[in-house]
Amino acid sequence: MRERFRRGGALTALLITVFMDMVGFGIIIPLTPFWAERFGAAPDTVTLLFATYSAFGLAFSFLWGWASDRWGRKPVLLASLMGSVLSFLWLGFAEALWMLFAARAVGGISGANVAVGQAYIADVTTEKNRARGFGLFGAAFGLGFVLGPAIGGILAGPDPADPDFRTPFMVAAAMSFVGVVFGLVFLPEPKRRERSGARYSVPAQLAGFARIVAMPAVAVPLLCFTMLGFVMGGLESTFAIWAEREVRWGPRETGFFFAYIGVLLIVVQGWLVGVLVKRYGEARVAAPAIAAMAAGIGMLPFSGTVPLIAVSGALMTLGYGLGQPSLTALISRASPTDSQGAILGVTHSIQSLVRVVGPITAGALFAAYGRDMPFLVGAAILAVAFAVALSLIRGRLGRAG
Repeated sequence: MRERFRRGGALTALLITVFMDMVGFGIIIPLTPFWAERFGAAPDTVTLLFATYSAFGLAFSFLWGWASDRWGRKPVLLASLMGSVLSFLWLGFAEALWMLFAARAVGGISGANVAVGQAYIADVTTEKNRARGFGLFGAAFGLGFVLGPAIGGILAGPDPADPDFRTPFMVAAAMSFVGVVFGLVFLPEPKRRERSGARYSVPAQLAGFARIVAMPAVAVPLLCFTMLGFVMGGLESTFAIWAEREVRWGPRETGFFFAYIGVLLIVVQGWLVGVLVKRYGEARVAAPAIAAMAAGIGMLPFSGTVPLIAVSGALMTLGYGLGQPSLTALISRASPTDSQGAILGVTHSIQSLVRVVGPITAGALFAAYGRDMPFLVGAAILAVAFAVALSLIRGRLGRAG
């Protein structure tokens, strides 16, 4: 009983620590594109700012995991969270565009600590309740992302022509710092589990990718998963600057919209996906989900009013919220049992990579062909993904291995 209580307390402390940091992260989401434009950033430069964060996160994700194995989960986690505090402060005090890029690079390095949090959960949970622990970890992220953008929008003020940028960034830094202090006081260092013999090296990742290519039952949902992430990365990085030009939204309105999306995503991924997958199966959920997201992003250029934007956002959220976990489950279920870790590791790496390439591509389309082009191209890509996903429903692909 005492051990169970200790594990539960450790998990709760981790969730609170992560939640506080995610509120801080969520606060800056609706503000960053507008802040960059204040320093003369063009649309393709704004999206490059998003890509910078993702690129540094991709580069440092394995390093944080290795460091936590060597020096402990708690010190590495708190050090990375302190990096988030410094990143938010640097954003708030920035006086040139290069400072925004530097601050987002620091933020990407710090935000690459998800693997450390997951390792912590693995250390403080049993096999029986580990899935629940990961679910709560995701819920802490989601709830922070719901509250953060709303807080950021409110702090920015009601005037889209003259928002207050520095106050929200300072509050974001303060929220993350509270998380650091809370973790320092209440977060225990977990007992380390036995290390497996696995080596997460680049050759191992490449070997895992080669195996995926040879397995159509894995490669097809992975291809859909990649296209979904690519389009979502482009959407997230261009929506604010699109809304600014299309409906004159500022940080306040954009923050409320992202909070609305966050609430929908919690409902979809926290409840609806489980109900639908249980009844229809992953493949029959994934294909319509991709179609819903394609419809949502395709109608966005023709949504010149708030109600239509809300409908478009709901369709996109429904599609991504159902499609992403369904495709992940298909990849896992079709993989040979002896290589699931490698394949899912490659899946995570590809998802991180498209979060770099997607914003860069969307920004180039925005700058060269106008504000609607990233969404029209995204809808076309998802139409292809839908056609590919139909093969999963037809059952033409068997289980690999």
